[in-house]
Amino acid sequence: QVRLEESGGGLVQAGGSLRLSCAAFGRTYKYYARGWFRQAPGKEREFLAGIYYGDGDPLYADSVKGRFTISRDDATKTTYLQMNSLKPEDTAIYYCARGDSVAAISRGSVDLWGQGTWVTVSS
Repeated sequence: QVRLEESGGGLVQAGGSLRLSCAAFGRTYKYYARGWFRQAPGKEREFLAGIYYGDGDPLYADSVKGRFTISRDDATKTTYLQMNSLKPEDTAIYYCARGDSVAAISRGSVDLWGQGTWVTVSS
């Protein structure tokens, strides 16, 4: 059974950086798109970034464009989210996701979710 597992979350001061990782376990087809979402307390889950297999351009939400970078290593079945210039409003549970395309993921059409990892940004 395929599952996604995030790691790398934690507590960081405003202006700092974190890199989240999302490892895929089990047989997973490499041509799936991967994405990152977050959900802050009392808010809906929000799409952040998506990336497809190969050299396609990633897609970012305006809220994180220029600060966050998504990447993937298909050899290790791992997706990353490099987060720089973190702000207190970035505090949330961060989830990785899998879908058929970046466009589908950005609309919330996800067929597999990770369990989430907390990111807390202190002011």
